[in-house]
Amino acid sequence: MRFGVLGPLEVWTADGDPVGVAETKVRALLADLLVHRGRVVSADRLAEDLWGGRRPANPLASLQTKVSRLRRVLGDLVVSRPPGYVLEVEPEAVDLGRFEALVLRAGQADNARARAGLLTEALALWRGPAFADFADEEFTRAAIERAGEQRLTALEALAEARLELGEHPDLADLVAEHPLRERLRAAHIRALYRAGRQSEAIDSYEDLRTRLAEDLGLDPSPALLALHSAILTQDPALAAPAAPRTNLPVPVTELVGRAAAVTEVRDLLAVRRLVTLTGPGGVGKTRLAVEVATRLVGSFSGGVWIAELAGRARDRDDVVEAIATVLGVRDDATTSPLPLLDRLVESLRSKRILLVLDNCEHVVEPVASLVELLLRTAPGLRVLATSQESIGIAGETQWPVPSLEEASAATLFTARAAEAGARLDASSEREVAELCRRLDGIPLALELAATRVRVLGVRELLARLDDRFRLLASGHRGAPPRQQTLRAMIDWSWELLTEPERVVLRRLAVHAGGCTLEAAEAVCGTEILDQLTRLVERSLVVVQDGPRYRLLESVAAYCVERLADADELDLVRQRHLDYYTDLAERAEPHLRGAGQPTWVRRLNQENANLRAALDHGGNRRLCDALGWYWFLSGRISEAKRSLEAASPLGPRSRAWLAGMSVLSGPTDPLLYKDVSDPLGQWFVGFALYRSGGDLAAGERLVGLALKGFTESGDEWGVAAALSVRASQAMVRGDLDRVRSDGERAEAVFRELGDQWGLLQTVYPLAALAEITGDYALAERRNREGLRVAEDLELWSEAADRLTGLGRLALLSGDLRSAQELHERARKLAARQSYRAGEIHAEIGLALGARRLGDLDTAERHLRAVYEWNRHSAFEPGNALILAELGFVAELRGDADSALSLHTKGLAVARHLGDPRAVALAKEGLAGAHSLTGDHDYAARLLAEATAARTEAGAPLPPAERADVDRITARLRAAEHTD
Repeated sequence: MRFGVLGPLEVWTADGDPVGVAETKVRALLADLLVHRGRVVSADRLAEDLWGGRRPANPLASLQTKVSRLRRVLGDLVVSRPPGYVLEVEPEAVDLGRFEALVLRAGQADNARARAGLLTEALALWRGPAFADFADEEFTRAAIERAGEQRLTALEALAEARLELGEHPDLADLVAEHPLRERLRAAHIRALYRAGRQSEAIDSYEDLRTRLAEDLGLDPSPALLALHSAILTQDPALAAPAAPRTNLPVPVTELVGRAAAVTEVRDLLAVRRLVTLTGPGGVGKTRLAVEVATRLVGSFSGGVWIAELAGRARDRDDVVEAIATVLGVRDDATTSPLPLLDRLVESLRSKRILLVLDNCEHVVEPVASLVELLLRTAPGLRVLATSQESIGIAGETQWPVPSLEEASAATLFTARAAEAGARLDASSEREVAELCRRLDGIPLALELAATRVRVLGVRELLARLDDRFRLLASGHRGAPPRQQTLRAMIDWSWELLTEPERVVLRRLAVHAGGCTLEAAEAVCGTEILDQLTRLVERSLVVVQDGPRYRLLESVAAYCVERLADADELDLVRQRHLDYYTDLAERAEPHLRGAGQPTWVRRLNQENANLRAALDHGGNRRLCDALGWYWFLSGRISEAKRSLEAASPLGPRSRAWLAGMSVLSGPTDPLLYKDVSDPLGQWFVGFALYRSGGDLAAGERLVGLALKGFTESGDEWGVAAALSVRASQAMVRGDLDRVRSDGERAEAVFRELGDQWGLLQTVYPLAALAEITGDYALAERRNREGLRVAEDLELWSEAADRLTGLGRLALLSGDLRSAQELHERARKLAARQSYRAGEIHAEIGLALGARRLGDLDTAERHLRAVYEWNRHSAFEPGNALILAELGFVAELRGDADSALSLHTKGLAVARHLGDPRAVALAKEGLAGAHSLTGDHDYAARLLAEATAARTEAGAPLPPAERADVDRITARLRAAEHTD
């Protein structure tokens, strides 16, 4: 995260999205920790700063509450460390720290232009007075004064740097605000004099001299006296320095998102003589090179010069002529008999020059030979080149220019849209982010798109992006032809390729999200390594970790058109489908066993390609092979959509579709009536249990599957069926079966090395341990399950394990941890669209709220769960919910509602045949009858509940006796009263 204190307090994510810190005291706590960046602040100091003389009764407890709320926003950045707390962030994660670092670097810079650039960047971080919304607080006073002084010092240094560059900064307002600052006044006097306003410069000096004498009893410093004397004598040393020699264009727009790149490339040029900026067309190589070179004007006595090679240079003579022209080396035999190249070499031999060679990719070989010669003969020469591929000579440092990051891309697009007359508000943020992603963060593409926003709006622009070459067919008239349309930008690169390179590039376009070398060879041809290497070198193919090879989306769209032009589109798509069908079939048996994590990750990497294969004619074989992967990776909606679109489906795919439909919501039983193979029966039965569907139908299907797996000797299938049967037995309250089936399944899955399978045994066995009061074992199982779920990136399973841990925290009395764990589980499940997981977590939140005495919150959660269970026809879940609602009514003294709710709950429990649920309902009825005065009946109900629990082998653990103890106490009190 990043933090802003140079203005009102702000917090942003790494991508630049704002992070809300709403509560005033929590914001004050964050401000206090930021005042002491990286240093521990004692709890007493923080309490004093937050509350002063109006401390709460227990200030340390109140402080801990505020810290807890701040941690919900910032996470582990807020660290408890005796004797208090510290905010652990990198110095430059805070804008004040970034400001200080830039000012320090400016002080170390070896030329005025670099100093001016760094100081300008530093001062741009200020959004207002430091800690603006805490200016009246005592704990910020010293920090505000210190930061304000640093800002003034930076402004003075910037003024001096601009004077050194021959500029005339306007400092009148700043001097009026700080009339006694001698360094500032000296810069102001010098600027006035150089602007030809000598009398005003003298008046400014006299004003300072008078103020110093009257206010402080002091005389001007010797430096000011010397400056005054120099003005009176019109000393030539006061004249502005000569303008630096350069032909660099002056940019008309701000460079966005490249601050770090400018610094890195500039630093490279300090130690390397040849730096080449590489990258695809439109990524901003030229703009970055110009910005870096501009910062270095003044560092080279011979000047900073740019030679544009695109459109004019075709061979070495053209390159020599282009460089000679910008350096003023005349091609005139009357002035020298030497060839132009020799004259160029001689002109550079003793000079200190930075030469920018722009757009070298079409003449890379002549550029390479020439640059090698010039660097060898001119020791003071530095070369900054831009090219889609490296120059390829010894001593070269290649610096790939990346696409803009999401936040910077959005900033650039929004700024250029505004320049084109369009105003975008916050409602467009999501569409802008998607547009930037679709255009790969390429600045030129974003700028072309921005010209269309005023007419189309962002949403319509995004909707038309599939026809991007027609859409982005006009740009700024002053731009080079290759930069005026998106197609022209890619045409420029395409024309530089050989025919074999074009063949490979266009065939790569059928891949989505990149591909491996194996996949590329299967689709493009087996002998492609040389061509692929050249395409990577030319920045047309991006290499990712793996390695994987990817085309930018615009390049891919262009190449699909080229595929169609070559009449290869259908052929190449069929090769793509064949390869990924084979891959899915190779992966499928490994998804059950020790190879599961490896193959899930492999298919995750290829998910976009698998979707593309399905979209372009995917077959029954591919659907059959992908079903289990879709489930393991949490792609339920994608699976259902793909299976419904495929035709015709075989028995296996029909079973996958039935199970996925059940997991997606209530489903017509006819959909899974005819599932016949054991794997399909098991999957549908598992889905019915997991989604809270028809329990009896699920038990029947799992039983059939277990029989089929056993007959065929399928160990994995047997363990899978047993794990579901153990969970179903938990719903029925059959604890003996829970133990026997769960432990058998666990043993087989452990032997097979199937992590997903082990995860399925966690719930029934952890729940069994919880029921029997072994909370340590229950927690150990849940934590192991959470680790496995996170390792496999099975986030819905992780949500359930967090809920399990939350339940144990509740039972141990740690209500705050219970609330945090249940809330984490709820949010995680919501992100996965795992509604059943949200419901499980919401039950935990309801249980915690009731134990905290917040009956209204408890009831709100319980009613929501009850409605979901009713809508899903999940009757087993309502045994607990009706009992909890009944206890809420009883605690409010509402005997009639309590009786009604517990009576309904008892009917559900008896229908299920779960003795623990029956006991819970009877305990609730005892509480209701204790309110009506029917104490004997209430006591008898409690005794029956205890007997039922004992007979089931699950007596009530001490941590769950709160309701029974409360009702028992009420009965005893009534007995004494009687």
